[in-house]
Amino acid sequence: DEWLQQFGAIFKHGKLNKKEMKVSKWMAFGEQRNGETVQALKPVLADGWRQRWVKWQEPDSTLYPVPAAVNATLRPYQQKGFEWMQLLAEAGAGACLADDMGLGKTLQTICFLAHQLQVNPEAVHIIIAPSSLIYNWQSELLKFAPGISTWVYHGSDRDISTLQNAQSQVVITSYGTIRSDIDHLGNKQFGVVVLDESHNIKNPAAQITKAVARLQCASRIALSGTPVMNNTFDLYAQLDFLLPGIFGSREFFKREYADPIDRFHDEGKIQGLQKLTAPFILRRTKNQVAKDLPEKTEIVMWCEMGTAQKALYDSIRDNIRSSLFLNIQSEGLNKSKLAVLQGMLKLRQLCNSPLLLPSEDRTCTDAVKTEMLMDGLSNNLKDQKVLVFSQFTSMLDLLAEACREKGINFFHFDGSTPPAKRAEMVEAFQTEGNTTNVFLISLKAGNAGLNLTAASYVFLVDPWWNTAVQQQAIDRTHRIGQTKNIFAYKMICKDTIEEKIIQLQQRKKQLAEDLVSEDEGFVKALTEDDIQFLFS
Repeated sequence: DEWLQQFGAIFKHGKLNKKEMKVSKWMAFGEQRNGETVQALKPVLADGWRQRWVKWQEPDSTLYPVPAAVNATLRPYQQKGFEWMQLLAEAGAGACLADDMGLGKTLQTICFLAHQLQVNPEAVHIIIAPSSLIYNWQSELLKFAPGISTWVYHGSDRDISTLQNAQSQVVITSYGTIRSDIDHLGNKQFGVVVLDESHNIKNPAAQITKAVARLQCASRIALSGTPVMNNTFDLYAQLDFLLPGIFGSREFFKREYADPIDRFHDEGKIQGLQKLTAPFILRRTKNQVAKDLPEKTEIVMWCEMGTAQKALYDSIRDNIRSSLFLNIQSEGLNKSKLAVLQGMLKLRQLCNSPLLLPSEDRTCTDAVKTEMLMDGLSNNLKDQKVLVFSQFTSMLDLLAEACREKGINFFHFDGSTPPAKRAEMVEAFQTEGNTTNVFLISLKAGNAGLNLTAASYVFLVDPWWNTAVQQQAIDRTHRIGQTKNIFAYKMICKDTIEEKIIQLQQRKKQLAEDLVSEDEGFVKALTEDDIQFLFS
């Protein structure tokens, strides 16, 4: 029994050939005991590496300084995450960073990429993300490592020949693009391949999983707050990408681990799988690193419209612009302020969802914000308490319908909800053990007297021009009695009036102060040039 306990895993995962056994080199990482097992697998890992690995596990040790190209001070757990990726890369292993949403997986990865570029400035790295997150990556790289050149390879007008000759250090693309262009991309040598939301390759038989496996690279990183979404088998394709051959065949993994764990909750198999995968999966929850976090973190979540929604936006914006400037020419700027407001309102609604427009204006029903929010609520945040604010009650109705379709339980109130009913929902949401984790609230109705400290994530679906109101919405969670760290996400559609408002706020300090007033006050502060910019 003792012998089997020591060598059993190696024999199960090994392949016998006459008197020799071939074992995946990844087995050496999990064998930390002093004894024959380690001696047998020792040559895989150099002594110097093992010493650094042991040092990394000491709480206050620092192995690698933050690369000079990165403008950021890392929190202690982020420093550990960056070093862990670097350590595994040095040993030739891939890494799955599985921290909770909001803990900075992107920043840790940027540090790793910057370190890799220090070592080999000629390398080209590639980040593959859901199309809705491509511009989040680009803006985070620009913010934290402006010296690293990036290039987005995506969209119907992309040119494969430009990619072959690209001088950029980091290429950012989507899963769909990789699937379509793998015959070209599979011939290119990359430094690091980063898979964001890596559960996108959880099905080993899917075309995208097969395409990603064909990429040639020196190091592999997977990022996912939820590497296991439905069952243990979700791990197979993700870890097989990172560590080819770690689990053997699909059938072996299903028989040896997935079925016993999912069907019978076999404790021995759970421990065996944890031991095998522990060196390669790093997961920190919000609660574990709470002491390192600020009370409140505000993050812009960039949303990239799909082709149909963007075409509709461009068409309606062009119509509004031409009629608006005819109006300004004939009536003057002051008399056209109402038309400006109406034009802005229509474009803001369209950023949320084409379904908010009159039916005769709609050419599609695609809504990137609904898609991204539902993806987050059903995957990364399914066990977290979340507040979702919108200025438009009709948008909340659409989100409520989307929650029902996804089987997500929610509370929902707006201005028409009686005060007693509101109080009842708030009390239920705040009660420990209550499993309704999502609260949809209209910005105006939720702007006073609410205490929702049970929530630790806030989404502002549409940016509110009145920054004071926006701040009050975030602070529904951030009251006396709050013990959690809050993450607030402002959902902004890229290349739309929403992004331009943010740019105007930054350009014009006075305008930002005028935003404390109502919409009309905001419009009064606009010049003709500002209006031209907003509708460009």
